[in-house]
Amino acid sequence: MVHFDADFRQTLADLFAWRRDVRRFRTDPVDDAVLRRCLDLAALSPSVGNSQPWRFVRVADPARRGAVTASFERCNAAAATDYAAERRDAYIRLKLAGLTEAPVHLAVFCDEGTETGHGLGRATMPEMLRYSVVSAVQTFWLAARAHGLGVGWVSILEPETVCTVLDVPCAWHLVAYLCVGFPVEEHADPELVRHGWQDRIATAADLIER
Repeated sequence: MVHFDADFRQTLADLFAWRRDVRRFRTDPVDDAVLRRCLDLAALSPSVGNSQPWRFVRVADPARRGAVTASFERCNAAAATDYAAERRDAYIRLKLAGLTEAPVHLAVFCDEGTETGHGLGRATMPEMLRYSVVSAVQTFWLAARAHGLGVGWVSILEPETVCTVLDVPCAWHLVAYLCVGFPVEEHADPELVRHGWQDRIATAADLIER
């Protein structure tokens, strides 16, 4: 049996604390071997019924990356109009994606047509397939951080547009669009806290018992 000592547990806690949503990337290329290693670790994630429904697509074609960036820009402009006055101004000042700088783009899909796992565990909660993909995204994110890479999850996108641009099977549902690369700067606090958008409020003390 593998033993994880106190030093490892502290290092793991540091890894969790330093996992940040990165929007400011250096343009240095990412070693393919390192990226593959992170993806291999992501594939160790738990999944409902051992269905392993995650599908990672590396977006390298400039035209496709440009179409995704255009989708973000449309959605970001529209989202700003949902806020009033000072909150809208604060939103506009935020940098919410590193699409133009990040050397690696990864689109992560859930294959909702997969027969792997034979449907176990999702008859009453079919959304467990997508939750399994989220687990793989988190595992990839931590692995990338351990290798000195930053990851940014871009959610201000049109999922249908991304699926069309990347020409993926119709049974694939977009779960995440990730920017990956070396961060320009390191911060212990989340970007949205640092720029005054929202403080962290959830703690272990908030555990609810019934």
